[in-house]
Amino acid sequence: GVQVPLQDIFAQPTVEELASVIQDLEESPYEAIQPAQTQDTYPVSSAQKRMYVLQQLEDGGVGYNMPAVLELTGPLDRGRLEETFRQLVERHESLRTSFETGPDSEPVQRIHDSVPFQLDEAESADAFVRPFCLEEAPLFRAALVKESDERHLLLTDMHHIISDGVSVNTLIKEFGELYAGRSLAPMRLQYKD
Repeated sequence: GVQVPLQDIFAQPTVEELASVIQDLEESPYEAIQPAQTQDTYPVSSAQKRMYVLQQLEDGGVGYNMPAVLELTGPLDRGRLEETFRQLVERHESLRTSFETGPDSEPVQRIHDSVPFQLDEAESADAFVRPFCLEEAPLFRAALVKESDERHLLLTDMHHIISDGVSVNTLIKEFGELYAGRSLAPMRLQYKD
């Protein structure tokens, strides 16, 4: 419960010496983030508020869409692919979040217990990127374009209000783990926390 300066760790190399340093330190003013209590809606972050307002001004444009195309080669288990996406949606509240204007005219986020998710079929990537309605979760979609039995394009798109570069990397890593049949440790915290 204290912050030990790095220099003290090197200056007091034994556990006994370090224990005496720790005893003399004041408790750290920092607390671990705790999960938020369950409620109907939650406040938005300042970045989410900005995107929400700008999205309303753009009247449903695609300026905050985050599309990606992945080339998949080799045999594809479509059912497993769709189930992997469903597991990600169940695991990450952000993928089950919608946004609305609260009673005080401020934007809020609503986390749904479940949302419908379906891996769509697409003829091409051209019409895949389209505006999201922030009031309707999920703000994430995926589709497959079959080019041959051994080659597919996986199209994904999500709204930036629920994701950023760091979270996309996390989703990609977890997608690979889940698709490979591995299980993931439970998440203690979600974005709203």
